[in-house]
Amino acid sequence: MEKKKKSIGFNIIKSDPTDGHKGYGVGALSLDNVSPVFIDIEEEDVFVDIGAMHARSVVEKGIKFLKTKEEVPNGKPYWLVWVTIDRQEEGPYYAGVTACEMTVDRSIRRGYKSLPEHVNKMDKSLKRKIMVDFMDDKSKGLLAAYLENHDKGMWERSSDELKEGLKVT
Repeated sequence: MEKKKKSIGFNIIKSDPTDGHKGYGVGALSLDNVSPVFIDIEEEDVFVDIGAMHARSVVEKGIKFLKTKEEVPNGKPYWLVWVTIDRQEEGPYYAGVTACEMTVDRSIRRGYKSLPEHVNKMDKSLKRKIMVDFMDDKSKGLLAAYLENHDKGMWERSSDELKEGLKVT
């Protein structure tokens, strides 16, 4: 008799999970306000791809990810940046911004990323942390320009920590 594999499910609950009742979903995180933003460093392109929420972005599709960067020596560099938006009295702002490294070599359909790092950085973004100081200057500049151009008011209302973290030296 063949044993069935147990599948482990992960529920993403839209909107407020405690809205109207006190049962299922209480204490679950809502991912409504987090967006995955990719930075293609070589092409100087910045874009949102919601598919990254389930590792199904255009960058990740068809790629087998390996455990070390050295296994993908010709990988094209990307940043996956988790951007969380919150609201204050004056309006919305960028509350959490965390970056994760990723490389992809389409010719061999292989790439590098650390899944635990990606999950932890998404969690840190949801917890309103800013973690961008380790990014290269070119990428910082691209991200800062993207966030500012996306919504100047949100950029202006964001923390000095974010603006300083993305300042190109």
